[in-house]
Amino acid sequence: QVQLVESGGGLVQAGGSLRVSCAASGRTLSSYVMGWFRQAPGKEREFVAAIGGWNYSSTYYGDSVKGRFTISRDDAKNTVHLQMNSLKPEDTADYYCAAKYYKVSTRPGEYDYWGQGTQVTVSS
Repeated sequence: QVQLVESGGGLVQAGGSLRVSCAASGRTLSSYVMGWFRQAPGKEREFVAAIGGWNYSSTYYGDSVKGRFTISRDDAKNTVHLQMNSLKPEDTADYYCAAKYYKVSTRPGEYDYWGQGTQVTVSS
């Protein structure tokens, strides 16, 4: 079992930056694929970014955030970060981190562990 806790959400103006983090306990994160998803009110959960585990730290991004968001992991601190730059009002959502084994996936149903989410609001 792994427990995930997100932090760092908040209110930011359009064009600004924000970093959200995900801290894990219970297991080390190094063996897990880590993903970030977001969900806006009335919408389905959307893939944002993912990073491979076991030193295969390839990164993957949803089309809407490519070039603006960066996912990174610090296995020594059991933490994953999502750096968000050039934020837009349409980035407003609850952001969730998630963990799974083996292959990277963009499908939320394939992740085994989830945090409780952190809210990000981008004002225009």
